[in-house]
Amino acid sequence: MSSAIDSERGTALTGERSDNKVAAVFATEEAARSVAEGLRTDGGLQPEQVLVVTPRDEHPGRKLQPESRGILHTIILSHYKLAIAGIVLGLLVVAVLYFMDVGAVTRSPAFAAFAAVFFGVSFGLFAGGLISLRPDQDPMVFKVREALDKGRSAVVVHAFSAEQRDLAAQALERNGGETIRTL
Repeated sequence: MSSAIDSERGTALTGERSDNKVAAVFATEEAARSVAEGLRTDGGLQPEQVLVVTPRDEHPGRKLQPESRGILHTIILSHYKLAIAGIVLGLLVVAVLYFMDVGAVTRSPAFAAFAAVFFGVSFGLFAGGLISLRPDQDPMVFKVREALDKGRSAVVVHAFSAEQRDLAAQALERNGGETIRTL
């Protein structure tokens, strides 16, 4: 499922245009569709940002995570940028320790710099992996899939900002949805 969500790059550490998601579970598909239409018309959201997921959907994951190309970019960007940040941070620590005249660093600055780069890259890649996994989205995905298994439907909003996500969450709650949001 290609959409306009796929068409632009995301934030500094992700390749996803929509890092912020909110979902609400409704008892019926009709209720979910009605609320979704209200969000599109009154909430100022683009049609591809507001998706209805029903038990009849063959591939509900595509509506929950429609940015397949964005996920690949997230993996690449987060690892690359955080590894570089780890190198810079590690070398800054070595520089500070060197100017503080710490003996181990002043006696062997090359070894200290190598160790700092090694650990900086390692921690940066580890942090990049955590961002790539997107653990903040798991509770939302699990809740929607559980609702689908029980014959219920959900509205998923792919917000472009935290403010947009919060406004959508308020609207979903006002309409009686069991709401869950990502970070």
